[in-house]
Amino acid sequence: MSNEQKSSGSPIVGIIIGAILMVGGTYLSLNAKALGVGGIQETLEGQGIPLDFGKTIGTIGVFLILFPVIKSFFIKPLQDAIQERNSDLERTFTEAENLRTEMERMKSDYDRRLAESEANAREQIQSQIREAQNLRSSLMAEAATRADALVQQATAEIEAEKQKVLVELRTHVVDLALAAAEKVVGENMDSERNRRLVDDYINSVEVVA
Repeated sequence: MSNEQKSSGSPIVGIIIGAILMVGGTYLSLNAKALGVGGIQETLEGQGIPLDFGKTIGTIGVFLILFPVIKSFFIKPLQDAIQERNSDLERTFTEAENLRTEMERMKSDYDRRLAESEANAREQIQSQIREAQNLRSSLMAEAATRADALVQQATAEIEAEKQKVLVELRTHVVDLALAAAEKVVGENMDSERNRRLVDDYINSVEVVA
């Protein structure tokens, strides 16, 4: 026999037993003296214990009859409501725990993303600083190279200008020397040979100096 058959048969047995007890108790209460129970009840009543066996048995029978009704209409719905409430509470607790777990996961993900963003920002800043330093070094090197080139160009131009002035000065000195010689000699001394002689003399003077 299954549990459902036992549970469905138990109320019927209880009701039958209750009906028997109720009828038997009523009969016993009405015929207590005839059944030899009246003397015992009178003795108990004399001792201060007013007890009617028939009514007591009948009352137990009434309870046995009413208990399945009370259980079906009051206790069972109350148990179902309590069970449903417990299920709702367990479901609410489960959802709250799941929500807490999800929030912790989201917080961990947010912290991880924030840390990655900060690391990327630091890396970008450091990269830009390195680029700025490299650009500064490159510009300084380029400026130094251009400055050296300008200095060399200026030095070359000064040297060229100096040589030009020296050539012009030497030519002028040769012209003056030849002019002076013409005045002394009274002849035209402006010839290629004379110019070379004067120029060689100037060179020898510069070497000695």
